[in-house]
Amino acid sequence: MKHLSILAEEAPNPIVPVWQEIVIGVIAFAVLCFILMKYVFPKMEQTFRARVDAIEGGIKRAEETQAEANRLLEQYKQQLTEARSEAAGIRDEARAEAIAAKDDILAEAREESDRIIAAGRDTLAASRQQLLTELRGEVGEIAVELAGRIVGESLADEARRSGTVERFLTDLDAESAGSR
Repeated sequence: MKHLSILAEEAPNPIVPVWQEIVIGVIAFAVLCFILMKYVFPKMEQTFRARVDAIEGGIKRAEETQAEANRLLEQYKQQLTEARSEAAGIRDEARAEAIAAKDDILAEAREESDRIIAAGRDTLAASRQQLLTELRGEVGEIAVELAGRIVGESLADEARRSGTVERFLTDLDAESAGSR
């Protein structure tokens, strides 16, 4: 039986581990944990923090950019509204100026038309008066000559002295004015 005990000591039990292997495993695990905690985890934490900061910073910058864009959009809309109001004011002012200019031009045209018509009437009246004066003289001469032929003597000098022709024409004008 001695023999059996040697065999039993030599063959390790597969269910129970050897204590030397457990010690080496624990030491290796401790060294591995120390290296990971001292060098790897801080680097990973630093990288993780940098990434979180970059994402949060990016989100914050995006929000700030969005807020700035909204502010600029509102400012643009306000400027556009002001520009439209100003353009409407300029259009209204231009219309008013155009109407005033049109009224001024029409008034000047009416004044010029009235002046031309008045000058034409004055010229017409002067021409009519001149024509009447010439006609009176000619009618008087013709009447004197005709009367002279009827009477048989020259009445031209005597008619001029006595104003017979002038009286005749004045009477004739008075009769024609009375019949109107």
